[in-house]
Amino acid sequence: MTGRKILILFLLFLSPFLRAQETVRVDSSGTKGAFVEDDPVASMLDSLARLKIFENSKYLKNGGLDNSGIYTGEIPYFPDSVYRERITGMSLQSPFEYVYNADVRKFIDLYAYRKRGLTARILGLSQIYFPLFEEQLDKYNMPLELKYLAVIESALNPVANSRAGAKGLWQFMYGTGKVYGLKISSYTDDRFDPVKSTVAACQHLTDLYEIYGNWSLALAAYNSGAGNVNKAIRRAGGAKNFWIIQKFLPRETRSYVPAFIAASYVMTFASEHGIKPVDPGILFYEIDTVTVRNPLTFDQISEMLKIPYEEVQFLNPAFKQGVIPATPETPYKLRLRKKNIGDFINNEAALYLYKPRAGIERDSLMTLALRNNRQTTEYRVKSGETLAGIAKKFHMSVTEVKSLNNLKKNYVRPKQNLLVYTGPAKTKYPESIVPATTPATAAKPPAEPEKETPPPTSANSIVYTVKQGECMALIAQKHGCTVDNLMTWNNLKSQNLLVGQKLKINPSTAETVSKPVSRPAATASKPATGQKQKFIWYTVQSGDNLWDIAEKYDATVSDIKKLNNISNSQRIKAGQKLKIEPGK
Repeated sequence: MTGRKILILFLLFLSPFLRAQETVRVDSSGTKGAFVEDDPVASMLDSLARLKIFENSKYLKNGGLDNSGIYTGEIPYFPDSVYRERITGMSLQSPFEYVYNADVRKFIDLYAYRKRGLTARILGLSQIYFPLFEEQLDKYNMPLELKYLAVIESALNPVANSRAGAKGLWQFMYGTGKVYGLKISSYTDDRFDPVKSTVAACQHLTDLYEIYGNWSLALAAYNSGAGNVNKAIRRAGGAKNFWIIQKFLPRETRSYVPAFIAASYVMTFASEHGIKPVDPGILFYEIDTVTVRNPLTFDQISEMLKIPYEEVQFLNPAFKQGVIPATPETPYKLRLRKKNIGDFINNEAALYLYKPRAGIERDSLMTLALRNNRQTTEYRVKSGETLAGIAKKFHMSVTEVKSLNNLKKNYVRPKQNLLVYTGPAKTKYPESIVPATTPATAAKPPAEPEKETPPPTSANSIVYTVKQGECMALIAQKHGCTVDNLMTWNNLKSQNLLVGQKLKINPSTAETVSKPVSRPAATASKPATGQKQKFIWYTVQSGDNLWDIAEKYDATVSDIKKLNNISNSQRIKAGQKLKIEPGK
């Protein structure tokens, strides 16, 4: 039995425990007197009012909105016949079965009239996230219309958090996220990572579609779990049609597909309804990534690179506490505007040692980074247990348990689910990180192991010309030596370099010093004799995209596009040769 078949069976039998959305507190029969929760679609829309990137935004007046987000122009209204005609046209051009009925009309009213100001914000955010969604959906050969699923799940709020603990753009619960490789710790949560969570959503939806062969039922299962959909199908006599089994589904799921159809319609015909995007000030193609290899905080990035803290936070929601717990062994990707990438690379060494006006001390930051790289699991609190007892049981401190679960008080209740660590924490600092509290003006390069001594230059030395954007650490890494080696070989007293400056490098002794971070193998042209290879040639495989290729070789999408004269991220095909500079 293949691994994918096993996973599908796992989803079928355990899906009630792996709900992508929150648990419904009203049963499928709609019992009178039961507690009625706020509609989750409306609740997610309301969360956009608190999204910091829109606070006091100069863009709020776009699209006829005043400073409070209220539309000031004439609002167009349409009869049912117009809605029906437009939605029928959408259905003809999509593998998804779009229909129009009273349930769909209710959600059209929500998006196009009652909360149109917030819908305008979704349109603005779609300029950041829809290109990313479409890229991954195309990679998995899925309908591009599924990008609208994130609209009803999270209203495109990257830090969306439901009452039941579902998080991120695609609202993954802990269990479902873990099945699809999303990792969670005190300081990082992959469910908030736009790229990783989108990949996980594509994989989850693909598995659900393989079970039902019907996108409407796959969406229903994404919301309530395959178990609830299977029960509804049995109660409906085996019918595999959403509209037939709708009345047998949980209350929230009955509205899920109608909400999806309405969101698809309003996003498609927004201009006809007089709704224009509220520009968040950032576009998808203005964003790129750099690799972080030492502990870093948003305060350091914001202050030294002069980037608004809220912008760093918005682009990197997976780092829950503004801390990037990176080490050379476990690097992380940081998303920034392309215009800030050069500043990061040029000042990377000083940035790691920069002490912000208010922030975490360097020693504490390293401790966080080391503790972060531990696996987590979910633990169900038993009757009579205390927070201190649970912490002791899993070799944690009470503070760690509270931090991992965002707890404010030292109180837990029976049957409560808590995240806990498994396995011991590291206790030794990585040798390449120096516990230092000196300001950036007095920053020194990371210490090398004491056993190493700078090798002398020899007749085999080569001369390297410093290029734009390069720093001492990057050059040392490329040539398999240390920063101290470079400074000794060239009689340098500081790490400051000039573009065009010549540096002596002794490759014959490179193997006796710290080796650079290993890179994946690829088909490449042969390097020049006596010199490290600078570029590699990669052959595009079926299903590849520039995001994955860039991450695989520690490069950036913009650099790959520039090296290969690519103007559009979508325009790569299987068999195409790409020139890549690893570690750029």
